[in-house]
Amino acid sequence: MKLWSLNPEEIKDVLRRGDLTVCVVGLGGVGLAVAAVWLRHNARVIGVDVDEHKVNLLRRGSVPHPEEIVKAAIYSGVRSGKFTAVTDIAEAVRKSDVINVIVPLVYREGNPDFSALDDVFSKISRNLEVGHTVILETSVPPGTTEYRVRRILEEQSGLVAGRDFALIYSPERVMIGHAVEDIEQRYPKIVSGIGEKSVNIAVALYSHICKAGVIVVSSPRVAEFTKLAEGIYRDVNIALANELARLARIIGVDFNEVRKAANSQPYCHLHKPGSGVGGLCIPVYPMLMEWVAELNGMRLELVLTARLINRQQPLYLTSLLLEGLRAISVKISSNVKVAVLGLAFRGDVPTAALSPTYDLVRSLKELGLTVVVHDPLIKDDIKLRELGIALTDDIEEALRGCTAVVIATDHSQYRALSTYDILKASGSAKLVIVDGRDILKLDECGGKVLYTGVGRSWMLL
Repeated sequence: MKLWSLNPEEIKDVLRRGDLTVCVVGLGGVGLAVAAVWLRHNARVIGVDVDEHKVNLLRRGSVPHPEEIVKAAIYSGVRSGKFTAVTDIAEAVRKSDVINVIVPLVYREGNPDFSALDDVFSKISRNLEVGHTVILETSVPPGTTEYRVRRILEEQSGLVAGRDFALIYSPERVMIGHAVEDIEQRYPKIVSGIGEKSVNIAVALYSHICKAGVIVVSSPRVAEFTKLAEGIYRDVNIALANELARLARIIGVDFNEVRKAANSQPYCHLHKPGSGVGGLCIPVYPMLMEWVAELNGMRLELVLTARLINRQQPLYLTSLLLEGLRAISVKISSNVKVAVLGLAFRGDVPTAALSPTYDLVRSLKELGLTVVVHDPLIKDDIKLRELGIALTDDIEEALRGCTAVVIATDHSQYRALSTYDILKASGSAKLVIVDGRDILKLDECGGKVLYTGVGRSWMLL
């Protein structure tokens, strides 16, 4: 059912009746969550991905996603025939009313790599029909929808956006782990489009789905800029927290205490310091915006400085570890085992994309230390295998015989640990712990543990 000729109430009725078919292009963590939301609101969904293995899994109802609500929705969709996964985007577009694109934009060697997005929109354009609705949700540099995506779709289809088909930009605003809740409950949906009709279709669809409401902005550029600004705010704030935490531990101040007190003031919102910033979003958004700035003859000095601080954080943890080993008179050698707890870029997610742990283990290995990485959610990792670093999901194995421990990820499993638990599991007479997330419970350990956090001074426990 093409939406172009319908009014807002008719569009909502089409979705309620189950007469709308949505093609979701890109079945990563966000794409699968978006597909699940469409299914939960009675649409039929055709999922498209280039990964044949993933597509075959999904066809069997096996859903590679950490959220049970996503797994349940897609499994139910497979059983009922309302969800299917394919690799052929042309077939999927021809059978769909709405094409919802969530293909990642990669940043490589100082430039965004648009090749995957360009390829997707080129294939869409060759199968685009009058009345189709195209929605882009990928985080992209301001101007991408209006000047890149629109050009590809119009030149190759012969149709005109805003006259023959709807072109909408509405950025995803989710965190994997509770993405469905983010879409349906937590955040307003930002929408924009080429022409009034595109915007009206976006408002009709998302006002039915998103209980937090819809925010209409004046152009796709505004929506694109907004999404990147949200992530950059976090990167800059984390960098500020990391830098202040470094000073706090030097002068004997607990940054956690500072943060709690400071954030009681409504105009202050200090983030938590950590081991670095990972994921495919926050480390990338500053560089996408800087790329746009450079095209327009300026540099984002604060943004770039923040990015540098956060990139250096894993090396800072390494420096703390060396400081601790020197303090307990341990000579650096391959006989010194270091257990790094956490490969995932964020706690309780099974994803290591751009994780700061990679830089941490590289620096430790270059020093000649023996490194083992533990993660309860990631069973195998090609990058660690290439580095010759052991990965285990057995925490007892990881800690056994270690002289030093670095907490790199705030998994719930680690939050439940105390310094004594780690000492006991290690079996060591002396142990250095660098808590890159400031999450461990601090127990007395008979003077056997030298502990520090990113925002805490050295303590002999």
